Amino acid sequence: MNIVCLDMEGVLVPEIWIAFAQASGIPELTRTTRDEPDYDKLMRWRLGILKDHGLGLKEIQNTIATIDPLPRAKEFLDALRAETQVIILSDTFEQFAKPLMEKLGWPTIFCNTLEVAPNGEITGFKMRCEKSKLTTVKALQSCGFETIAAGDSYNDLGMIQASKAGFLFKSTDQIKADYPELPAYEQFDELLAAIKNALD
Repeated sequence: MNIVCLDMEGVLVPEIWIAFAQASGIPELTRTTRDEPDYDKLMRWRLGILKDHGLGLKEIQNTIATIDPLPRAKEFLDALRAETQVIILSDTFEQFAKPLMEKLGWPTIFCNTLEVAPNGEITGFKMRCEKSKLTTVKALQSCGFETIAAGDSYNDLGMIQASKAGFLFKSTDQIKADYPELPAYEQFDELLAAIKNALD
């Protein structure tokens, strides 16, 4: 039995923090897991910037409401879900993901949660588990699934490398150069064809 594990941001939807950086006029917030492999370090740095600027959950959710999935992402996901089970594994947060999942037709997502004060300040975050994407893939494998994974960032490499087939999608030139053994695609039809081939 196969199950496909996909990253969300940069793969199915634009990067939320980049969109918010543009909306808020704070260029430092364009830094993502494509740039910083240590997610805990990245998030603590982001929360510090939000605090310095007096910004909270509401402001980020207002930006998320304006974000649409990448062109053809929903069609890709629908076609893939017609073939096999799919789980989105993301280091984003429930409070960010919900409106985007609605636009994608409510696929299953495993993500994290934010700690939010009554005034809307984001005071912290709670990860599901350590190395959540790799840990989840290994758990699925322990249940008898064969995993196929695709993502674009450093924090996707563990699940990609641990799967029976793994792909980079819309990744950076640096990551593609560092991991030349991983097939890399830019178009949804290419990725769909590669996953279908791996399902056989």
